[in-house]
Amino acid sequence: MAPRSITEEEKQTVQQLVARARIALKQIADYDQARVDRLIQAVGWALANEKTFTRLSNMGVDESGLGDRAGRPGKRFKLHGILRDALRARSMGIVEEDHAKGIVKYAKPVGVIASLVPVTNAGHTEVGNGIYSLKCKNAIIFAPHPAARKTSQECVRLMREAVRKLGCPEDVFQIIEKPSIPLAQELMAQCDLTIATGGQQMVRAAYSSGKPAYGVGAGNATMVIDETADIEIAARNTRISKTSDNGSGCSADGNLIVDARIYDRFLEALQKEGGYLVSPAEKVLLEKAMWDAERHRTSATIARPAAVIAEIAGFKIGADKGFLIVPETHIGKDYPFSSEKLSPVLSIIKYDGGFDEALKKVEQIYEVGGRGHSCGIYSHDDGHIHRLALLAPVSRMMVRQPQSKANAGAWDNGMPMTSSMGCGIWGGNITNENVNVKHYMQLTWVSRPIPEDRPSEQELFGEFYNSETP
Repeated sequence: MAPRSITEEEKQTVQQLVARARIALKQIADYDQARVDRLIQAVGWALANEKTFTRLSNMGVDESGLGDRAGRPGKRFKLHGILRDALRARSMGIVEEDHAKGIVKYAKPVGVIASLVPVTNAGHTEVGNGIYSLKCKNAIIFAPHPAARKTSQECVRLMREAVRKLGCPEDVFQIIEKPSIPLAQELMAQCDLTIATGGQQMVRAAYSSGKPAYGVGAGNATMVIDETADIEIAARNTRISKTSDNGSGCSADGNLIVDARIYDRFLEALQKEGGYLVSPAEKVLLEKAMWDAERHRTSATIARPAAVIAEIAGFKIGADKGFLIVPETHIGKDYPFSSEKLSPVLSIIKYDGGFDEALKKVEQIYEVGGRGHSCGIYSHDDGHIHRLALLAPVSRMMVRQPQSKANAGAWDNGMPMTSSMGCGIWGGNITNENVNVKHYMQLTWVSRPIPEDRPSEQELFGEFYNSETP
């Protein structure tokens, strides 16, 4: 069903928000780097201290009914990482120089940014995007998901309070109080840039708004576990990734492709980590519970605990079981367990024809869904790692790491910390990168003359130089 048209009153509401944001932009235009950095530190502390972030995380879970009260507060480290990356970057004046090419780059603000907040990340996305936005002297207006509206409002209230105490205009952070799809669409049309983190419907709307947008694609993270893997570490990391916030993240492990030589031992290790091995009969029940007749995911089984999903399906699991393991022998559109599951449910697929077969299965899975997002591998064979990296149609690939804790940046990898992950042309996005501070600024390239860099025609045309013209 198409969304209703926006009312004149709603259009005026958005116009007023954007007008206030543009006034704030003028008021902070002369802030220097030190002042901006102090402001983002204040915002970081106000929202990412343990007590406040835990309260906001639990508020988001309680309000939406999605996610895990015990696990979601663990996302706090991402905000610490975002603040680390922001503080280490320059965001105004000269930000890059290449003397050999005579190029100097100057950073400028984007302007007014629209930020779509996903229901599964309320209380987190606002802070991360807000820090990056203010770092580059932008103003940002959040369009929350209706199911987590109060959480987003409380988050933005605290952000406004933090900057107001330091004499910064609080309208650098604003929020749509009564969110709707028409309001979000109007906001995107009036702002200068959209950061679209959320469902595919809103991401597509962002790209059709007539304004630039950074969007994200759907996940279906697939992990290859080859014969050289450390089985216990791979199983532990799978559990960490799959159970984080009830598997609601697009980076959570969805499919495991396991070498037949270690398959049984790995399956045993997963069960020791709290995985419940679904029987063939339970698999049939689970599929009916998780997908409707049109193969759409059922909302009652998204980001819910494994025990709740099992109960909805019609079977019970022990209290010590945190995720469901579904053995699968087929991959394709008609086999939904090879698609994104957004829950603590994962499929496990055996390969016994060597690494070529593992790569073939990876290709098949990304034809089902998740192209552009991510994959991973547990291997100590650099040749296998290289071959997967060459083949996989993804923007990021984690090696021997818990996928959902590593994709968006971690203390022990070099990925930029973020709340939004671009999926490139594969995923219908304009960038493959983790959306970070550089995406919140514009650059002016200043070019000075350099010694002529002009190759000879013989160098340019190589063996074809002076050959007969076709």
